[in-house]
Amino acid sequence: MSMNVVAAYILDLIIGDPQGYPHPVRLIGKLISFIERNLRKITKTGRQERIAGYFLCAIVVFTSYISGYFIIYMLKEVNVYLGKISEVLLIYTCLATNDLAKSANKVYEPLKRNDLVEARKMLSFIVSRDTENLDLGDIIRGTVETVAENISDGIIAPLFYAFIGGVPLALAYKASSTLDSMVGYRNEKYEDIGYASAKLDDVLNFIPSRITGLLIVASSFLLGYDYKNSFYILKRDRLKHESPNSAHGEAAIAGALGVKLGGLNYYFGKPELKPKLGDGKETLKLDHIKDTVRIMYMTSFLGLILFFAFKTILTGGIYR
Repeated sequence: MSMNVVAAYILDLIIGDPQGYPHPVRLIGKLISFIERNLRKITKTGRQERIAGYFLCAIVVFTSYISGYFIIYMLKEVNVYLGKISEVLLIYTCLATNDLAKSANKVYEPLKRNDLVEARKMLSFIVSRDTENLDLGDIIRGTVETVAENISDGIIAPLFYAFIGGVPLALAYKASSTLDSMVGYRNEKYEDIGYASAKLDDVLNFIPSRITGLLIVASSFLLGYDYKNSFYILKRDRLKHESPNSAHGEAAIAGALGVKLGGLNYYFGKPELKPKLGDGKETLKLDHIKDTVRIMYMTSFLGLILFFAFKTILTGGIYR
């Protein structure tokens, strides 16, 4: 199993997420939308919606786990090597190292040409905030924040659960993460039906987010960034967000680069002031996007090595 996760990681680095690929996360997203739509037809009160939200969360996560289990089981019954290949491919779909880098680069390139209109458009594909009126500094900040925040839930957490429980647990984690991104909002529409999904995501990301923060500090050391300040800001600012997990990556990156993240964002036209992370010794510059991606790559590699080593020690072999 360990070698399958390594192979999946390498495949993600080389290929990323091909367009048109029947991606499990897309199927999970369709399942969430279908169940949510039908549950809303039979709920009348907030209490009913909250109960329905528990059913939504349980059904989607369980379906993802059991589907992964049976797919691998059935394919291994046909041919053991077919089973191993399917394990690699399914774990590969849970990782986002390559896609995070590509997404950041799609914002970086138009900014190099001073094309703010195109950069805002590219940023709008990877953030939920309004991007139409962002200036250069806010576009850079949005890109850095997105990459930093997604190091945990897009790379380290899927690796963590893949090493622990293989394809079924990795898919169950991605189901939880997708639920949170689709219904886990604290607003009038999702406050009740998304409550269970948001809480499960908090639980599942508790350990990976903290590992991520420390790995970013280690990556900063290896790459020559300010690792001491990264650790200091991580300790100081990691719990400033409402979520107990989302600020760890951002705080560690802010410290490593000596910048300040957070501030005023607009969501569907409504202002929201995010907590400030970091001291802002440096003004955000275009190259900070590349710096963040560089740290992201190193962090993902260190996470792979760390989990591989622990799994090998605990199981007594790299093929278990």
